[in-house]
Amino acid sequence: MKDGIFSSESDGNSEDMENDEFEKDDEEEDIVLGEINFGERDKVGNDLFPWGPMTGIGNYGWFDGSASTSGNGSRDVELEADETALNRDNCLRDTHHKRPKVHSYFREYSSATATTSDAGNSRLSMDGDLNAFHGSLAPYRSEDAFVTSMFYHGNDEGPVNSSHENNEGHGSDAMRIEDSEIRMDLTDDLLHMVFSFLDHINLCRAAIVCRQWRAASAHEDFWRCLNFENRNISVEQFEDICRRYSNATEVNILGAPSVHLLVTEAVSSLRNLEVLTLGKGQLGDSFFHALVDCHMLRSLIVNEATLGNGIQEIPINHDRLRHLQITKCRVLRISVRCPQLETLSLKRSNMAHAVLNCPLLHDLDIGSCHKLSDAGIRSAATSCPLLESLDMSNCSCVSDETLRDIAFTCGNLRVLNASYCPNISLESVTLPMLAVLRLDNCEGITSASMAAISRSYMLEVLELDNCSLLTSVSLDLPRLLNIRLVHCRKFVDLNLCTMMLSSITVSNCAALRQISITSNSLQKLVLQKQESLTTLSLQCQCLQEVDLTDCESLTDSICEVFSDGGGCPMLRSLVLDNCESLTAVRFCSNSLVSLSLVGCRSIIVLELLCRHLEQVQLDGCDHLEEASFCPVGLQSLNLGICPKLDVLRIEAPRMEVLELKGCGGLSEASISCPLLTSLDASFCSRLKDDCLAATAASCPFIESLILMSCPSVGPDGLFSLRWLPNLTLLDLSYTFLMNLQPVFESCLQLKVLKLQACKYLTNSSLEPLYKEGALPALCELDLSYGTLCQSAIEELLACCTHLTHLSLNGCANMHDLNWGFGATPLLNVAVTDDSSVLFLHKGVHDPIELPNRLLQNLNCVGCPNIKKVFIPPTACCIHLSSLNLSLSTNLKEVDVSCCNLCILNLSNCCSLEILKLKSPRLTSLFLQSCSIHVDSVAAAISECNMLETLDVRFCPKICSVSLGKLRAVCPSLKRIFSSLSPS
Repeated sequence: MKDGIFSSESDGNSEDMENDEFEKDDEEEDIVLGEINFGERDKVGNDLFPWGPMTGIGNYGWFDGSASTSGNGSRDVELEADETALNRDNCLRDTHHKRPKVHSYFREYSSATATTSDAGNSRLSMDGDLNAFHGSLAPYRSEDAFVTSMFYHGNDEGPVNSSHENNEGHGSDAMRIEDSEIRMDLTDDLLHMVFSFLDHINLCRAAIVCRQWRAASAHEDFWRCLNFENRNISVEQFEDICRRYSNATEVNILGAPSVHLLVTEAVSSLRNLEVLTLGKGQLGDSFFHALVDCHMLRSLIVNEATLGNGIQEIPINHDRLRHLQITKCRVLRISVRCPQLETLSLKRSNMAHAVLNCPLLHDLDIGSCHKLSDAGIRSAATSCPLLESLDMSNCSCVSDETLRDIAFTCGNLRVLNASYCPNISLESVTLPMLAVLRLDNCEGITSASMAAISRSYMLEVLELDNCSLLTSVSLDLPRLLNIRLVHCRKFVDLNLCTMMLSSITVSNCAALRQISITSNSLQKLVLQKQESLTTLSLQCQCLQEVDLTDCESLTDSICEVFSDGGGCPMLRSLVLDNCESLTAVRFCSNSLVSLSLVGCRSIIVLELLCRHLEQVQLDGCDHLEEASFCPVGLQSLNLGICPKLDVLRIEAPRMEVLELKGCGGLSEASISCPLLTSLDASFCSRLKDDCLAATAASCPFIESLILMSCPSVGPDGLFSLRWLPNLTLLDLSYTFLMNLQPVFESCLQLKVLKLQACKYLTNSSLEPLYKEGALPALCELDLSYGTLCQSAIEELLACCTHLTHLSLNGCANMHDLNWGFGATPLLNVAVTDDSSVLFLHKGVHDPIELPNRLLQNLNCVGCPNIKKVFIPPTACCIHLSSLNLSLSTNLKEVDVSCCNLCILNLSNCCSLEILKLKSPRLTSLFLQSCSIHVDSVAAAISECNMLETLDVRFCPKICSVSLGKLRAVCPSLKRIFSSLSPS
């Protein structure tokens, strides 16, 4: 059981053999038996076929001496005992043959084996083997040991011996086994049907479950194919296998040692053999004489073999052989007389002469037979009058005379591969039935050869790659489906008229200037990198996709080809990338859906009247000055990559998103997009109020309007925003606005207002927000890099409690963020018994309860004059979850008490000295490049029970040794980022 597959020697010591087996892991290769892969070190034994012997001796071993014993008795005694048990079990078959038994101790044994394996590091566990060697029988080492102990040691009953009688000394064990059985009712017919779906490796696994499964998995229906390719198997072992499976129909011994003896045994023993594969050795002529007695043989495959002694002629005579393949073989002369032979391959064999007597042969492959002369090729091919397919590629001696004789004799020839045959030109050659013609790398093929090809009216496939002398192709073939022209360096003109053409491949033909194609079946045309192509004429009623990438010489006349009436009425996708000679592109098409003009840097004018156009790509069209999309079916359009765009007209009933970001020269724009929801006109410095007003009137559903860096937009343009009732986002950053009253009056539903770097806003510009309640729906306000004074900012923070996101980045006039008592000069603060905050106006004695702030995110990045941040519980910032004060270089003290604060960023606050935190839900604290002492950090985070991330990189007063202290005061920490070494 343990000595491995295909071993014929055994020393009787199973443990030593098993250890030797495991020491060969680095040399393991796959072994194929039938269709199963096995490791090189394994040998055919009871692990492969545990259901019966190969030598006729015993019930569970294959070869004499292959099964290991325990040393306590002879093997014959054990085999006799097994036979007795088998007979006893057969008496009970009627009651148990439908109940395969799975024993629970099998799992226990496997588990124990795996434990032992892990402990000793010299054995692989069963599960590990199964995972590591899926598809081979290598995983069965542990199982083999288990089965061997059952078969030969006689300690317990196993799955293969299911007797209910108690053996001497083991009655209690048998009772326990019966109690742990799991029965599965499967008839033999049903089991055979299930096993028919298993490959050989799984059949072998099923064989060790029980006697019924063992018998079912050994059925000859599952073992018709015996595959020993590249495996080390002895002649004796092969004889035993052939004797056991005498009905096998397929044998593969390619690469096996002593291949001549093995194949002789296969031919003599397997009378039903139909497919035989062999090679990588020397085969004497006796083998070919013996083939006559293998009456059922239908297919013979010989690869990389030496036939005979290199002097005499090798005869292959067989009355029923249908398929013969002799490839990469060394033989001087070969004679084939097979009246039923249909396909013959002699590819890459070095015979100098071949005699064929195969009247029914229809497929002949003599490719790369370099020693076969022109006369030999002619003799071989013309002796097969029914030939339909001929491959003589790389036969450099073939001449036109040979082709003429073949065409005259083989009137049914449909497939001809004459690639790499430099001496043929097809002059005076007529092949009327030819359907496939391959002439790659044929130096003799010229434009004159097209006359002969045009007479092949049945031609469907034509390949002319690397025909260096070919200058033009003009064909009118009604059945042509596929044509290839690649790397034809002198090729200039292509003219095809074929209604059934469905595929054309033309590439790297540097001299090609003119193409004319007429077809009713062509759907896709790819003509990439035709740098000299200037004229293209298409009459293709079904053409849908065209790719003309890198056709640098195409002119504006190409637009007529792809417009309505140009011959492509169903065109949907057109790619003209990097066609740098295009200057004025005008398309009028009712079918075009996608257009790509990427890299067309010379285009100045673009006019598209394509109602169904959904995609257009203009990346790199940086010289475009005038664009018209009237009408189009676009849903989105990005013209921001056209900085010189001056005039724009858009009529797009379905457009929702329009980006004009970067169109600094845009001065005239007519935008009619009734469904437009987002318009980005950033950096359109010449866009004026009249354009904005016209756009607002024709696009009433705009929700997001970005006018950043549009200095020409003034109050009149902003008042036109009243036509946009759904406007929720307005970006007026980097503009010269001084008065926001038009915004407050026109944009009543505004939720996001961005006023970055609006340096001309006065301190009273935002008073309507915190004094008059303007923009009640406003949630997000960005005042970064503004010039508002401290008092205006404080009043905004105090009164606009409905804001959720506030950005004050880079505000130089902001000194402190103090939300404690008396922080706001206009308000006095009192605290009631229930800790709610009451504010009293100066001179007013009635308290006013301050509602909770809705602020969630506050950004004060890079505020150079902030020195202290104080947010006590009385500030009512119960929703604040993110506070960013990074790059505030003068910030010294931070005292924050926010119950829901999650993220606090104080990175690069190099002056920070005091940190007080009462934020129980804080999860991330960033202190990168801060000068704060480790004790202050420890005290601050001691009350942050949910803190997970702490960043103290480049903090000079915190060394890596102190990190333990931080973890001690805050056990919830999961990640501490530190770049310092211990000090």
